[in-house]
Amino acid sequence: MSLEEQLKQLRNKFLHEIGRAKNIQALSDLEIKFLGRKGEMSRILKGLKNLSGEEKPKIGALANELKNQIVNDLNKASQVIKGEAKEELIDLTLPGKKVMYGRLHPITLVKNELADIFTSMSFMVLDGPEAESDFYNFESLNIPPYHPARDMQDTFYLKDGNVLRTQTSNMQVRAMQKYGPPLRAVFPGRVFRNEATDASHETNFFQFEGLMIDKDINIGNLVATMQELISGVLKKQVEVRLRPGYFPFVEPGFEMDVECLNCGGKGCPVCKHSGWVEIFGCGLVHPNVLKYGGIDPKKWSGFAFGLGLNRLVMVKYGINDIRLFMSGDLRFLKQF
Repeated sequence: MSLEEQLKQLRNKFLHEIGRAKNIQALSDLEIKFLGRKGEMSRILKGLKNLSGEEKPKIGALANELKNQIVNDLNKASQVIKGEAKEELIDLTLPGKKVMYGRLHPITLVKNELADIFTSMSFMVLDGPEAESDFYNFESLNIPPYHPARDMQDTFYLKDGNVLRTQTSNMQVRAMQKYGPPLRAVFPGRVFRNEATDASHETNFFQFEGLMIDKDINIGNLVATMQELISGVLKKQVEVRLRPGYFPFVEPGFEMDVECLNCGGKGCPVCKHSGWVEIFGCGLVHPNVLKYGGIDPKKWSGFAFGLGLNRLVMVKYGINDIRLFMSGDLRFLKQF
């Protein structure tokens, strides 16, 4: 049998055996068997020494072509086997993993609702620093160092002389200085108080403050805006009461309460058994605050209000303990 016929026979034999190879080890064995130093290709090519000078190049070319075909076939088979092995690792009959989606915190939900309400009335939404200077947190709000109103706010003082802001009112004069009158802006954010915690008090909580400055602003403008706020967030009419209140940065000042939705006005820990929940303080901007903001109080007037977001959320959703907001309890947070 000629060497050319032996090479063709070798090709057919290889095709037969590679068709039965089921794993990478079987392919490795075939490579050694056919192309190894002592393999069948080497055995056939030993006969080249007996060929004439004209036949040697022809048989050598056929041998190289066959070798390349075998190598290509081995590589293709290897890729197929590896791909099948990877597919076997995926059991398509198993149920898929549940995709967990994040969600917004209830305080964020209500804050966004408030922002939408006020932007629809042409108010800007502004943010400010949580570590604040004494000037913007107290002095510019008509609370000088000797003023007893500072004792009303249990303040965290920092080593550099700044404070953790006790109220988002720190943005009032900042906004006046930057934008000037007329001005409409709201300031949501976190504030801090060094006080004991209970069902209605926390050391850090959220406030939502608003400020409007224009010509001839009066209490009627304030009340109308507050009514729009409450009805927009609670999505219904609720009983409210307006009573005199003291805040150094407004004159006159008021406190607005809403009937406790948790107990229907009967009394519970949320409302301190009074039937009412204090939502926000408000009033007309004090002339001294306007002066600190670089605004002439003889030409301009305005109103300001501030509410505790945590308490508003408690009223809206009937939550009976303010400490749940910071608990990190997923059973609580997944309800919203």
